Amino acid sequence: MRNHINKYWTKMSVVLAMIFIITACENSFENGGFEVNSPSNVTSFKIKGVSGQIDQKTGAINITMPYGSDITAVTPEIVLQAGATSNLDLTKPINFTSPVKFRVVNGNLYKDYTVTTVVLSPIKSFTINGVAATVNDISKTITMTLPEGTNLTALKPVIELTEGVSISPASDATIDFSNAVTFVLTANGKSMNYTANIGVPVTGLVVAFLGTAATRAEITNMDEITAADWFFSTFSGAKYISFDSIQNGADLSDVDVIWWHFDSAANLPAIAYKPAVTTALKNFRANGGNLLLTSFASQYVDALGIVPSGKGPNNVFGDFPPNGFVDGNSWGMSFVGHENHPIFEGLTTYESGKANLLQSGTFRLNHTAWWFVPEWGGYVNGEGWRNQTGGINLASEAWDNNLDGRVTIAEFPNTGTNKNVIVISMGAYDWYNETNSSGVPSQANEFINNIKLLTQNSINYLAKN
Repeated sequence: MRNHINKYWTKMSVVLAMIFIITACENSFENGGFEVNSPSNVTSFKIKGVSGQIDQKTGAINITMPYGSDITAVTPEIVLQAGATSNLDLTKPINFTSPVKFRVVNGNLYKDYTVTTVVLSPIKSFTINGVAATVNDISKTITMTLPEGTNLTALKPVIELTEGVSISPASDATIDFSNAVTFVLTANGKSMNYTANIGVPVTGLVVAFLGTAATRAEITNMDEITAADWFFSTFSGAKYISFDSIQNGADLSDVDVIWWHFDSAANLPAIAYKPAVTTALKNFRANGGNLLLTSFASQYVDALGIVPSGKGPNNVFGDFPPNGFVDGNSWGMSFVGHENHPIFEGLTTYESGKANLLQSGTFRLNHTAWWFVPEWGGYVNGEGWRNQTGGINLASEAWDNNLDGRVTIAEFPNTGTNKNVIVISMGAYDWYNETNSSGVPSQANEFINNIKLLTQNSINYLAKN
């Protein structure tokens, strides 16, 4: 019996030791986050003498640098717990313009950190009549839309600047914003120009939100609800149109732009293909009406004859609640070569011609209906796609500066006049971020204003062309 007991405890000791080793080799968690007091901690992290704020529960290190700081090639100062090492290569300068991730190891324990560095903008805020402008330090633009009917000829902007920066024209000066205004910022003996474009919605614009529900109140898809709520709060002349009403002969003659944002299913609903509906919308276009098609609605270009038969989006996919996922990367787009196109005006960019739409760590369903150019459909590249579809590819994935990989935003037709259709088709165009399968809410998407501005610009652009 004694030998049996000894053998039993010997086996249990081995099992417990193995569990301890496996646990020790993993990240330590406490209440859903990293262990605060860990031998793998970073105790201090500095860039050019500026200390970062370290959150030991999440591994986030946030650093705010003075205006004008160059963070493209910096060797940080890092202090670790005794005995710990990191995989951060300090023999070469590091580019901190994007988040930098590294791991700290101490024995069998490790901890992952992400350094996010922000350089202060020279303009803290720019408001007119209480409305805040979007200030883009990369494109050096100041953009805002004031309420319909605002007189742009005599406005007084209230401008708050970072310490050591001056601006001309000055804050509270009366300025005519009928055309673009150049502001000259000066700091440390150097000057730079920012261009302010202050606009109002197109006067008398009648825009409509198209949906499969009989009324706006009966929309059930949260992405469509969120988009509609923004739409009706932004455009004073907005109305709701159902597919049933179009089939029954609704008068569309007073409508300038119809927006169909369809997020409910990868396949378009049968009502959209009814001859009475497609005929009505074809006539709407022929008579000068404009269409904005987003998410899965991008596929409608085929049924309406906007592209030749069979030349609609060839790569359609996405998840549906409760499925979905969280990605550690922000999702965006490249519109290099089209930086001056009106639909991209005022977007917050992270470099010229590149903007994010969906923040890292945000829950996503990746509803996508785009064109996969290089391998499917015989397009080969962007030029081949343009020749075969009659459209202009305005944006692709963030890494694709030649716009030869995916068509994520496009306008039709490819002529000097009558460009009356825009499609926005990538999964990053996500109005509502659902909870995960466990019911945990998604974090807020810090780039939602880019989605709103991209949509508003597209509607205004369509109304003017």
